[in-house]
Amino acid sequence: MRRKWVFIAPLAIGGLVLFVAVGGEVVKQLWNWLLPPIFGWRQITFWQALGLLALCRILFGGLGPVGRSRSNVRRRMEERWAQMTPEERERLRRGMCGRWGFGPSTSESKGQ
Repeated sequence: MRRKWVFIAPLAIGGLVLFVAVGGEVVKQLWNWLLPPIFGWRQITFWQALGLLALCRILFGGLGPVGRSRSNVRRRMEERWAQMTPEERERLRRGMCGRWGFGPSTSESKGQ
């Protein structure tokens, strides 16, 4: 088993480096092909493309495993929802709607 890792580890590291290099080059080529002619922005270097790729991953993809953290949150909420009474569920619905601005307006709630 240990011999197997000796061969797999360098291949995995090499694959990761190749993946990052290709990803950075693709971002650079797409940026330099589209954005300067359309918006008049400057062209970027390979290292700027890698930085942009990392920034997009942080902002839109998160830093952790792809689906693990979201599924844990969803599973916990489903468990809590299953344990709630219908009255508690309705109270939660009203509270969330009011918090996000989907509830009745303030003039409608005063009339009730």
